Amino acid sequence: MSHTAAQDAHRLDPTGADPHTVNARLREHGPAAHVVLPGEVPAVAVTGYEELRDFLTNPHVAKDACHFAALRDGRIPEGWPLTTFATVRGMTTADGAEHRRLRGLVTKAFTARRVEALRPRVEELAGELLDGLPSAVGADGYEGAVDLRRHFAYPLPMRVICELLGVDPALHDRLHTLSERVVSTAVEPERVVAANREVLAILASVVEDRRASPGDDLTSAMLAVREEDGDRLGEEEIVGTLLLMIVAGHETTLNLVTNAVRALCAHPDQRELVGSGAATWSDVVEETLRHDGPVSFFPFRYPTADLTIGGTHVPAGTPVLAGYTGAGRDPRAYGPDADRFDITRRPAVRHLSFGHGAHYCIGAPLARLEAATALGALFRRYPGLALAVPDAQLPPHPSFVGNSTRVLPVTLGPPAA
Repeated sequence: MSHTAAQDAHRLDPTGADPHTVNARLREHGPAAHVVLPGEVPAVAVTGYEELRDFLTNPHVAKDACHFAALRDGRIPEGWPLTTFATVRGMTTADGAEHRRLRGLVTKAFTARRVEALRPRVEELAGELLDGLPSAVGADGYEGAVDLRRHFAYPLPMRVICELLGVDPALHDRLHTLSERVVSTAVEPERVVAANREVLAILASVVEDRRASPGDDLTSAMLAVREEDGDRLGEEEIVGTLLLMIVAGHETTLNLVTNAVRALCAHPDQRELVGSGAATWSDVVEETLRHDGPVSFFPFRYPTADLTIGGTHVPAGTPVLAGYTGAGRDPRAYGPDADRFDITRRPAVRHLSFGHGAHYCIGAPLARLEAATALGALFRRYPGLALAVPDAQLPPHPSFVGNSTRVLPVTLGPPAA
C-alpha cells in the first residue's frame, strides 16, 4: 500500500458496529477502498455492486492463500483472528479444478429437489421451537421477553445442518460457541487459536464416528467417496468442509432471520403487506438479503496480478474483502432509496448476498427455505410480536464479517387463536 493509500485507509472496527455507516464512508472513497484489518494488515474492501460482481468472476482473482502476499512472506501476526478464513482447507479456499472437485462432493445434497424434500422437517422443527418459546420468556434476563435469536433463529438452522451432516445434537451448542469465536474479529488472538483447534478436533471426532458407524448423512457419503478413491478427498479436506458447512450453514441463516425480524418490527407497513397477501415471506427474505444481509465483509480473495477496481489500484497478493452489505445498498444499483426496506421492490439487478460466479453459496436454496419457513411460522403464531428494546440499543454481533445483533429480545404477545 502506498503512503497516500495508507493515510486514506479506513480502519475496520473489529466489533462490527454500524456496518451501513461504515459502507457509506467507504463509498466516499469509491466502490473499492483501502482498509486496515486487525493486526495492521492492509486490505481492500469492494462495496460497489457492479465492481463486486465483476471482481467475483475476474479470472485474475484467486481464493487460495498461496496468493496472499503478506501471509506468504511471514508478515501476518500469530493468532491473527482472520487466519481461519484464509487457511482452512475446503471449497472457500480452493480454485479451479480443486474447487470443482470439492464442490461436486456436496452439490447433490443441495439441489432444489433435495432441499424441497427437507421442507416438512424444517416446518416440524420450527413448530417445536415455537412451542418452547413461552417457557423461555425471562430466561435470559429480559423481563417479559425472550431472546428470539438464542431460542429460535439459532437452533433451527443448526439442527438442520447438523442432521444433514450426522452431527450428534449434544455437540450443537459447543459448535455454535466455537463457530462464533472463529468468525469473530473482536476476540483475543489466543482465544481464536484455541477455538480453531477445538472445533477442528471436534469435527475430526465426528468424522471418526461416522467412519465407525456410517449413516444416511453427508459426512458418511464423503467418507464413502474417499474409500472408493483415496486421492479424491483428504482427511483435512473433509474436516474443513464440515467446518465450512456448519459455520456457513447456520450462522448466515441465524443472522438472516434475526435481521428480517428486526426489519419487520421496524416497518409494520411491510409486515401488513405479507399479512394481506400483497407480498410473500420469500419477498421478505430477498429484501432482507439485499437491505441488511447476513454477511458484511467476507474474506478473502487475492488478485494474481495488479488490478484496478473502480479506480482503486489493488496490487497482486492484496487480501480483498467482498463488501456484500455495501453492494446491497449501492444507490447506483438500487436507486436513491437503496437504504429503504421495501419488500415489494423489484430491482433490475439481483442482490449479491450469496455471492456470484463459481463460489456462489451452495447452501442458498436451503437458507431461503429455512428463513421463509421460520418467519412465516413465527409471525403466524405470534402476530403481535415486537422488539422488547429499541433496535438501536441492540449490541452488534462482534464481527465485521457477520452482520447482525448479538441478541434479539422480543415480547411475543398472545398466540394466534
